[in-house]
Amino acid sequence: MQNLVKETRYTWEQTEHKQQTPIHIVDSIMGAGKTSWSIQFMNEADSDKNFLYITPFLNEVQRVKESVTSRKFATPEPKGKNKGKMDDLKQLIMKDSDIASTHALFQKADTELIELIKAGNFTLILDEVMNVVEQCNLNSDDFKWLLDGGMISVDDDTGLIQWNDDGKYQDTRYKDIKTLAETNNLYFFENTVLFWTFPISVFKAFKEVYIMTYLFQCQQQKYYYDLYNVDYAYKAVQKLPNGKYNLINHYDKEPYDKGAIKALINIYDGKLNNLGDDKNAFSVSWFRREQNKHLIEKLQKNIGTYFKNNVKTPAELNMWTCFKDDIPKLKGKGYTKGFVANNARATNDFKEKESLAYAVNRFMNPYEKKFFTSKGVTVNEDMYALSELIQWIWRSRIRNGKAINLYIPSKRMRTILTDYLDSDL
Repeated sequence: MQNLVKETRYTWEQTEHKQQTPIHIVDSIMGAGKTSWSIQFMNEADSDKNFLYITPFLNEVQRVKESVTSRKFATPEPKGKNKGKMDDLKQLIMKDSDIASTHALFQKADTELIELIKAGNFTLILDEVMNVVEQCNLNSDDFKWLLDGGMISVDDDTGLIQWNDDGKYQDTRYKDIKTLAETNNLYFFENTVLFWTFPISVFKAFKEVYIMTYLFQCQQQKYYYDLYNVDYAYKAVQKLPNGKYNLINHYDKEPYDKGAIKALINIYDGKLNNLGDDKNAFSVSWFRREQNKHLIEKLQKNIGTYFKNNVKTPAELNMWTCFKDDIPKLKGKGYTKGFVANNARATNDFKEKESLAYAVNRFMNPYEKKFFTSKGVTVNEDMYALSELIQWIWRSRIRNGKAINLYIPSKRMRTILTDYLDSDL
């Protein structure tokens, strides 16, 4: 697992291509003060600078609106029957407003929004990475109809889909396909799969970009930037003696105390782990196999045993996860209400949770992985799995420096975590 600790440095100065928009990856462990730094930064910024703050959750939107007292943030809202949140976002951009919104809305960016941002003086602060590459659901018959009718065409070399229609189908069920194609972010892949990639031109439209996350080097958005040859520089948050925050070069920071973090995590080691020795145990495909039906029943009993007999914490302090489709199979008395989605990020709503069960073995979507690798982008699935696991664990009270109990029945995921805790990453 030594490859877990290797990291490539990227700066826009190191390449011949000069990127107009500086992109800063604020890569610090959860609880280091990334959001606190961003609030301080926006409070102290010059009045002629405008901010677009994007976060996964509405409660974090509200937090920013209440905490940034030197400027008034607006949130896009639907305006009548035919004016949705995107329409309001565009109006707010035109007014040079400071805006706080969600990933879900920002992911719908179209060419008009990009041009409006470019015309302003906006800095983007992105709280956690987004899903920037996704499989687009267009059935093969509809795709063939659009292709045969000449509404779309596919570049033979790149797979990039172009929209050729003059607007006839703009207000039909193909409107979303039209929007994606017009921003040059829809690909035909493996003869059947359509992939949407978030418009890279969005990031280039801002005067400056800050992305707040942890372990960026193993996340999908990093692979996406590599795909488009985007340059970026790593930064880290440093808390000063006076309680304020500062951004420093990622490689100049003093490493956080990994030993102290390791001491806070009581990882279960016992017979309840015997079920997960296979490398693929508890992956999506494993749960879908009919022959594993009884093993899934055994896993459900093991989770219940762990909470009831091993850690003996009350239900309100228990937190668990699995893939969404498997919740009915794995839920049980004493922990069901403590479910937290395995891709949870950027939320403090579960910071009181003490005992955790992670019934997931994370791999990249195989089509997404193949899409990146086919474009020459190197993908590290163990690092990807580590990033997802760490983000989930840090929803619990460990983010406040308190000890937790952790049950990870997958040997692969458990090994990835213990190797990380023993490394200098």
